[in-house]
Amino acid sequence: MERIGLFGGSFDPVHCGHWLVAQAALEELQLTRLYFIPAAQSPFKPQSEPAPAAQRVRLLRLALAGQTRCEIDTQEILRGGMSYTIDTVRDYARRFPRAQLCYLIGADHLGQLSRWRAAGELAQLTQFVAVPRPGQAGTAAPRPFRVLSLHGFPLAVSSSQVRTRIRSGLSVAGLVPPAVAEAIAREGWYR
Repeated sequence: MERIGLFGGSFDPVHCGHWLVAQAALEELQLTRLYFIPAAQSPFKPQSEPAPAAQRVRLLRLALAGQTRCEIDTQEILRGGMSYTIDTVRDYARRFPRAQLCYLIGADHLGQLSRWRAAGELAQLTQFVAVPRPGQAGTAAPRPFRVLSLHGFPLAVSSSQVRTRIRSGLSVAGLVPPAVAEAIAREGWYR
């Protein structure tokens, strides 16, 4: 059976922690393919306006260059407005009716799953995969959600930390892929 991973987020900007999660998911879950799905607007951060979509997608392309089992899916950006996971998962279930869908989620968000749009349908359509965050305790997933946990490679870095370091004039070397750091510096993004 084909196993497809779905990795949604703002990716504002993409950082090495994202790639380590992707690598762990590809290996531990034996995924056929992993789709990075940048959100147009997260319903969990309604007051936060992400960087322009074209900028975030460009940085994702640089970060994933040469990764043959990873793709970028811009459907949430193209839909615009709030990005709801159920809309994306329905699309994948329709396109890949025989595949097992695995949706990556921060372990600290598991307790909120029952509040997600169309939660019951979402629980039927996809298996959730909890991504551990260093220093944060995960919570149990509510029923009827099916959840696996990743074990490898948690890195204590966030996009907000990367943006703060850039605004402060500090280096982001080692926190973002070199091509991403170069593009951010060259374009003057996140200053």
